[in-house]
Amino acid sequence: MSGRAGVGLLGWVWRLCILLVAWLLGVTAWIVWVGERDQAAKADAIIVLGAAAYDAKPSPVFEERIRHGLDLYEAGYAPLLIFTGGYGGTGARFSESQVARRYALKQGIPDEAILIETASRTTRQNLIEARRLMQQRKLHRVIIVSDPLHMARALRLARELGIDALASSTPSTRFRSFHTSWKFLVQEIYFFHRDLFPA
Repeated sequence: MSGRAGVGLLGWVWRLCILLVAWLLGVTAWIVWVGERDQAAKADAIIVLGAAAYDAKPSPVFEERIRHGLDLYEAGYAPLLIFTGGYGGTGARFSESQVARRYALKQGIPDEAILIETASRTTRQNLIEARRLMQQRKLHRVIIVSDPLHMARALRLARELGIDALASSTPSTRFRSFHTSWKFLVQEIYFFHRDLFPA
């Protein structure tokens, strides 16, 4: 009897492990699939989500996002750019959004086509602050720009916040090595599950 119980218990543990692996593979596939779709279409604004900046210079990851946002703007997808991101740490001279604005101005983007916020520190805060700017300008549909592996979470947060959002991931990413890409993917899988149970 005890032998059968042991086999039964091991069988259930084995089944649970298979279900867990299948679930994680499904979440991973969904994150990758969303990041590979480009939904860019006519919109009221392009939201470029913040990333690290080094004083007045965007990090390679952030520069990819900014450049893709500028490409969409220049292609005529939207008449406004919304750069998000606050101050990365104590003593920072510029917020992430200010760095992005300076970059865009140097590329010939007119100042009146740029909106920024300087208060956010997380993806959710990026979108909350962007929504505030949208409401002030009576903007409705936006294109969100971020990295491919980050896009699934960004889109889901946007929908939770009532933002009508399309996704346009950067066509290239600075997370180029397997090591950095894998770490970023694991981080996004963690955030996916954390967001299922908000505090």
